[in-house]
Amino acid sequence: MNRIFIVIFMLLSYVNGAYLEELKWKSGESFLNFLKNNSLPQSIYYNLDGSTKELTSEIITGVKFQILRDDKKNIEQVLIPVGEELQLHIKKENGKYSLDTIPIIYQEKEEKLSIPIVKSPYQDIIDATKNYLLAYQFIQSYKKSVNFKRIRKGDRLVIFYKQKTRLGRQFGSPEIEASMVEVHGKKHFVFLFNKGRYYDQKGREIEGFFLALPVKYTRISDRFTYKRWHPILHIYRAHLGIDYAAPIGTPVKAARDGRVIFAGRKGGYGKVIIIKHEGVYKTLYAHLKKFRRGIKRGKYVKRGQVIGYVGVTGLSTGPHLHFGLYRGSKAINPENSVQLTKTILRGKKRKEFLKVSAKYKKEIEIAMNSKIEPKIEKGFKNFLGLRAKINFIK
Repeated sequence: MNRIFIVIFMLLSYVNGAYLEELKWKSGESFLNFLKNNSLPQSIYYNLDGSTKELTSEIITGVKFQILRDDKKNIEQVLIPVGEELQLHIKKENGKYSLDTIPIIYQEKEEKLSIPIVKSPYQDIIDATKNYLLAYQFIQSYKKSVNFKRIRKGDRLVIFYKQKTRLGRQFGSPEIEASMVEVHGKKHFVFLFNKGRYYDQKGREIEGFFLALPVKYTRISDRFTYKRWHPILHIYRAHLGIDYAAPIGTPVKAARDGRVIFAGRKGGYGKVIIIKHEGVYKTLYAHLKKFRRGIKRGKYVKRGQVIGYVGVTGLSTGPHLHFGLYRGSKAINPENSVQLTKTILRGKKRKEFLKVSAKYKKEIEIAMNSKIEPKIEKGFKNFLGLRAKINFIK
């Protein structure tokens, strides 16, 4: 399998006045509108296959992307992350633009945080790291298993986590591997185990973000994948959700209580509903025939409530529901969250867990004896004269 590696050399110089700028994806902007607003040919979109057209609908509001311009401010290249594994790469060659889907090149670092609590766990994490997603993840991992109101000044927290970096800065959602928070001097532990689930020190699941099945389906026509190499087309594909095949008009139900934050058309996804749930979770329901009457932005819906009906709107080869689940901006596999009860580890799984948790508990005890903070990154600056050269090695 061929792999494409991107090496970006950024040299501070004023060669030809070319420069690299970083922007944030605007709320409500479609990929087609982006092309139009930046004087790029819309044929870039229309020449894509159906799968890639659908993928352009996954660009998240607020995601940071980069544009390389020449000395006349014309666009040479664009890199737009889609999820945390793939990015859209627009490039100009021989006067013509084209688009490829390529892997995101990132580094992953093991980080530690050990601090006394002064204000609150959430605010103290932000003050120490400037990482809002880490603060969210920490609070969410404990859910209702800890009463944070009982924390007193001087209690401590420790977090062991993985953080991706892209272009030298934080990228995507951190993954907490183990953490501890003191509540009035009593230690409470959380450990990541068993397909991304959180457990306490006794092997009982904590997070428990459970979803009801959103539709009565005949079969799963396509499963979730972050990054898949197509051996015949020699391109990368991604499918950031589950496709449930079902007859047109089959009722679609909210997978969990929440508030509708989007109800309308969304590129290749056709008619879409997006619901925001507690914390940083969102669910997406795509290719709908129509919405149920009264379903609109701002509407609060209950788990199991009908919100729409299966259709074939957008880029769809047959009637199905595309169902997506997101934690912050990160698409995660809904299949791991569609269940009814919490899990308790037993047998061989429990033995494996106890071995992992014992290792982390020792490391946490060591970390508690000192203040440990990750290095805070510097912001990205749009330097005129920042020359970027992108080489492809197959």
